[in-house]
Amino acid sequence: MKKFFSILSVVLLATAMSCSQSNNASDKKGAAEITFAETEYDFGTIEQGSDAAHVFGFKNTGKEALVVSNVQTSCGCTIPIWTREPVKKKKAGEIKVKYNTHAVGTFVKTITVYSNASNSPVTLKIKGIVVPKPTDKEKTLQNEKK
Repeated sequence: MKKFFSILSVVLLATAMSCSQSNNASDKKGAAEITFAETEYDFGTIEQGSDAAHVFGFKNTGKEALVVSNVQTSCGCTIPIWTREPVKKKKAGEIKVKYNTHAVGTFVKTITVYSNASNSPVTLKIKGIVVPKPTDKEKTLQNEKK
């Protein structure tokens, strides 16, 4: 008898969970949707101390106003600035990220965008290689070769 009630409990719990999941999915059908023109940007090779900023443009392709609630980066060396006001349907917004190029070497950083969109969160990526800034002597040698 205990076995019967245990099995019945599991079946009822599974049924209740699947019902709640389908309700959540139907709630999101009319929601906002965030669509990025690109989700990855390669800075290539950049000089140490140079400006490394990129703007990720997005559009609200959903039916409701889109609100970007938070943007988190994988490192404190990447600073995001984003559109704070609600983005109406079919309108655009942007997320600007600035990478601190003082550290030399290869980098790959992620930017996670949280919003009320049905496809939230969205992960963006920046990458590149920071090379040391040439010394004055190296600059002089390069100019002499020209």
